[in-house]
Amino acid sequence: MSYHQFGISPQLVERIKLKMKNPATKERVKKLVEGLTKSDLQDRMKVRRLVKSAASLLNERLTGVQEEQIVQFVIAQKIDPKSTLHLIKLWGMFR
Repeated sequence: MSYHQFGISPQLVERIKLKMKNPATKERVKKLVEGLTKSDLQDRMKVRRLVKSAASLLNERLTGVQEEQIVQFVIAQKIDPKSTLHLIKLWGMFR
């Protein structure tokens, strides 16, 4: 599944990818997601909090609709942060 199917703007993804190239920003985001589990990424409230925190770190203003689209995308992916295969799949989706 692609983020396009969830209505997430390619321009938003490109802006975030560009901002993530900054090493300091990348480290702050890494610390934010450190220790997450698969169950954390299936909990709508935790994912919403993570999206808001990440948007704040990246200085991105998300509308309620954009925020909901991202939350739905993350939950639909059933990401297991301990699975290399899942992480490679996500990397391929956003490279």
